[in-house]
Amino acid sequence: MQTSLKRLTKILPFNLFVWFLLTLYLAPVLFMLVTALMPTSQLGDKKAPLYPASIATFAYEGQAYQLYNVPMENGIQPMALIKPGSTTSLLIDPQHPENGLVEWQGDWRTLTGIYEFHIAWENFTRLFTSLPVSTMVRNTFLFALIGEIGVLCSSVLVAYGFARFSLPGGNLLFYVLIATILIPEKVTFIPTFYMYATVLHWRGTLYPLLLHLFFGNAVYIFLLRQNFKSLPLDLEEAAMLDGAGPLRRLISVILPQSWPVVITVSLLHFFYTWNETRLASLYLGATSDLRPISFAVQNYQSLIPIQNVIEASTVIMLIVPVLILVLSQKYFMQGLVITGAENKR
Repeated sequence: MQTSLKRLTKILPFNLFVWFLLTLYLAPVLFMLVTALMPTSQLGDKKAPLYPASIATFAYEGQAYQLYNVPMENGIQPMALIKPGSTTSLLIDPQHPENGLVEWQGDWRTLTGIYEFHIAWENFTRLFTSLPVSTMVRNTFLFALIGEIGVLCSSVLVAYGFARFSLPGGNLLFYVLIATILIPEKVTFIPTFYMYATVLHWRGTLYPLLLHLFFGNAVYIFLLRQNFKSLPLDLEEAAMLDGAGPLRRLISVILPQSWPVVITVSLLHFFYTWNETRLASLYLGATSDLRPISFAVQNYQSLIPIQNVIEASTVIMLIVPVLILVLSQKYFMQGLVITGAENKR
C-alpha cells in the first residue's frame, strides 16, 4: 500500500502536467467547435453564455419580445421587454400575461437576457447550399489519387535506388536532394509560373498542380530510403538468386515489408492535397470547376466574414483528415517509428 502510494505521488504531477498541456492544445479546437454551433445573434452579445444558445422570446400581440431576468419585489423574475427605456421600461410577465404591462424603473441595458440551449446547424448547411461541395470533394479526391500515384511511384523508385545501389557520388546526390527542402518556394515561384502559364499555357488546368509530383518529393524519398535501408538483405539476395530483377525485388520483397512507411507517405501527401490552396488559387482561379474544397472554402470564408460561419466551414474541412488519421493512426505511427529508428543508427 505504501509503495503504491509513493508511486502514485511520483507519476501524478507528470500526468497532471500532461493533461494540462493537452487541455491547452485542445482549447482552440473546442472554441472553434462551440463557435461554429452558435447563432449569429449570440456573437455580438457580451452577456451571452459560452455555450451555443439562442435568445428566449415571448410572443405578445403577434410579436416576439426578448426575455430578461428582471429584479422585482418578489426577486428575480423572467419578464418580456415590451418597450425599453433608459429610466422606465414596460414589461410583461410571460407566466401571467393577463395581468397586462408592468412598469419597471431602471435602465434596461443593465438587465441580463435569458438564453436557451440551441445549436445553429444552419451554419453548416449554408456552406452546402452556397457551394457545389460534392463537385469540389470529387475534384480533391481525384487530385489526391493522381498525385498519390505519381509521388509514390517516383519517390519509391528513387528511394530504392539510394538505399540499395552504389552510385558514383550517390551520397552527395542524396545530400543535394535533401538540401532542396531548404530552398524557399519564393525562389522558384516566378520561373515556375512563367513556364506553366506563359510557355505551356496550362493555366486553368490541373497540370501545374500534378506535374511536379511525378518527379518525387525529397521528404518522402528520405522517409522511404531510411525504411528500405533498415530491411535485411537476406530475402532480397534470395530473390536475386531466383532470377528476380531490381523491379521485381522491389515489388515482391521490399514493398510488402514497408507498408507502414508507404501508408505514412500516402497520408502525408493526402493531407497536403486536402489543404492545398496556393497552387489552386494561382492556376485555377476562383471560378474554375476544378477547384478543390480547401481553396473554395477559403474563398467562401472571405466572402462571408462571419465568425461562426467561418468556424463551421473550418470544422467541415477538418472532418475528413481527422477521420482518416484516426483510422490509420496505427500504421502512421509505426511508419514514423521505423524511419526514426533507422535514422538514429
